[in-house]
Amino acid sequence: MTTATYSNTPSTVRPIIPALAPVTSALAPLGEPLVRIAAGLALVPHGAQKLFGAFGGYGVEATGQFFAAKLGLPASLALVAGVIEFFGGLFLAAGFLTRPVAALVTGLMAVAVVTVHLPAGYFWTDGGYEYPLLWGIVALSFVLRGGGRYSVDAAIAREF
Repeated sequence: MTTATYSNTPSTVRPIIPALAPVTSALAPLGEPLVRIAAGLALVPHGAQKLFGAFGGYGVEATGQFFAAKLGLPASLALVAGVIEFFGGLFLAAGFLTRPVAALVTGLMAVAVVTVHLPAGYFWTDGGYEYPLLWGIVALSFVLRGGGRYSVDAAIAREF
């Protein structure tokens, strides 16, 4: 019987394919940083749309006008959202200031769910809240756990 570790709690779980146990055990520590990096980098293009008009975006001014006219949000929130998505995404991917940045992302996604996507229902394909809810929960997990072993926070031995 092979001992597997889940959530830092040893348990006796027998793998279905025992030959894969050494591989999965060796790669398991990379799972959390992989999610952190992917989540952070997934935010960057959204911020680039808002801040720089990249990737088919409209830039800060036009996005601010859209926020005010269509969403009833302050136009200045376009800059705030763009900064959180672009720079926060980079910081989250690197694991730098992970908890405070992830908290900002969590808050931004909560605002997006409630003010923008909730009326469209659940499914993202219909403009619903599925996608921002998922990324908000992913970000919340990093508020709770921090950047982990493979992060800038760990490298400089400082964390909030």
